[in-house]
Amino acid sequence: MNKLLLLSLSCLAISCGSTNTKNKDYVSKYMNTITADDLKTHLYIVASDEMQGRNTGEEGQKKAGKYLISQYKANDISYPKAAEGWYQTVPSEFMRRPFSPKLNDSENIWAFIEGTEKPEEILIISAHYDHVGMKNGEIYNGADDDGSGTVALLEIAQAFMKAKKEGHGPKRSILFLHVTGEEHGLHGSRYYSEHPLFPIANTITDLNIDMIGRRDDDHKEDGNYVYVIGSDRLSTDLHNINEEANKKYVNLQLDYRYNERNDPNQFYYRSDHYNFAKKGIPIIFYFNGVHADYHQPTDTPDKIEYDLLAKRAQLAFVTAWELANRDERPVVDKDGK
Repeated sequence: MNKLLLLSLSCLAISCGSTNTKNKDYVSKYMNTITADDLKTHLYIVASDEMQGRNTGEEGQKKAGKYLISQYKANDISYPKAAEGWYQTVPSEFMRRPFSPKLNDSENIWAFIEGTEKPEEILIISAHYDHVGMKNGEIYNGADDDGSGTVALLEIAQAFMKAKKEGHGPKRSILFLHVTGEEHGLHGSRYYSEHPLFPIANTITDLNIDMIGRRDDDHKEDGNYVYVIGSDRLSTDLHNINEEANKKYVNLQLDYRYNERNDPNQFYYRSDHYNFAKKGIPIIFYFNGVHADYHQPTDTPDKIEYDLLAKRAQLAFVTAWELANRDERPVVDKDGK
């Protein structure tokens, strides 16, 4: 009897170990569908001269948006059932600010993968697809800012959809949110946070990707890093999840210097995640730092380091995988200050 019991326990241990290994293999398998080549293909289109710098509400931005939608359709990813289409209109009046240029009506774009077990709980992965347009006849392509985050969302969504088609869909729902108007005042994310498609109370986290295709002067010798901002401001859980996912799968150097409360750049307040953090939603902002081509016409696709872009997008994916599939949502245990 004792031998039988030991044999049973041994088999159970092997079975459990196999399950864990199998799960890890799933994550690695889908993570590795996010490739430098695919990101490059997308970015040379999204940040091409044809898109005229993707200024908020202008023809070039709308053309870029149509390309994003075409890629979601190609991967059998649809807009949320609760929506009437791919767009959330952001009215010109909402984006009006003193001393800022008048902007045309614009749109957030959303794509959606429904969860298998907790579909009412929503993970948002966001990036802004606008840039600053043209100045004095020159096109500001915005390849890094934020073409890099925009195409990362396409690849992350494709990876999750491939997993779902093969029977490994996320337990929670994922909203892929391409927001507009970031360059003029975080307008698109502010509009969504004030007019959410899904209840804010059901939104577990926002992973925001804004500039992940380059390296800054402080990392000239080694690009194997990403700045992580805000991960611990509202949730210790979220910070730990990102750390553990990185160690297990990606092994980037996670640089927290811009997460310091007294950092003079105050990047925590300067991208779209902040409009979610203000609502008490835990966030992470992935960022490569500024460089000489930031907000210049020289921010072009040929300057992107696509292997770095892929690795950082993979980090966002594996963190999203854990958030979408773990038993409990991240606990909010801090006030964000």
